[in-house]
Amino acid sequence: MKRRAFLKTAAALVPAPGFPALAFAQAAASAQTAERVHLVPAGEDRLGESHSRGFSSILFKVLPSETGAGLFVIEHKNLVKGGPPLHLHLYQEEWFYVVEGTVLFQVGDVRKTLRGGDSLLGPRNIPHTFSSAGDKPGRLLIAFTPAGKMEEFFRVTAVPNPPNQDAAFFRRYDMELIGPSPFA
Repeated sequence: MKRRAFLKTAAALVPAPGFPALAFAQAAASAQTAERVHLVPAGEDRLGESHSRGFSSILFKVLPSETGAGLFVIEHKNLVKGGPPLHLHLYQEEWFYVVEGTVLFQVGDVRKTLRGGDSLLGPRNIPHTFSSAGDKPGRLLIAFTPAGKMEEFFRVTAVPNPPNQDAAFFRRYDMELIGPSPFA
């Protein structure tokens, strides 16, 4: 047997110092990963809650508490004509992905029509809004990064009797109310 082959064989048979500690660390990391992995089934909210803004049903998919406040993801189901007022976010980018249907967007002075599979970025400090435009309700994923105060905003406004959503209300959530939706 050649010397190199002998050394490889011997090394494989003799336990390496620290191997049990390494195995334990890997098992602990795997357990921590399993705790942080959350499956959110289709059509369900991350916490089993129900939210509505009047023009859609909202499902929370990824919570800021799960991402160090770096990301908040929601799904708008049954999106109908109307949509949110024209507004901007002071500190968040807002990414939109149309899952189903036809959705009109206005970002700044630009208007776009998106269909299933299309996406669009609403940069911070640029006014934007959207509305379903098709015969069937739309479905839309929205990601906010960083998450900011968006989860709290949706919790406060997605109730049967939401508070008056004037300019001062929007400012509490680091947004500026520009005006009504041009699609309403």
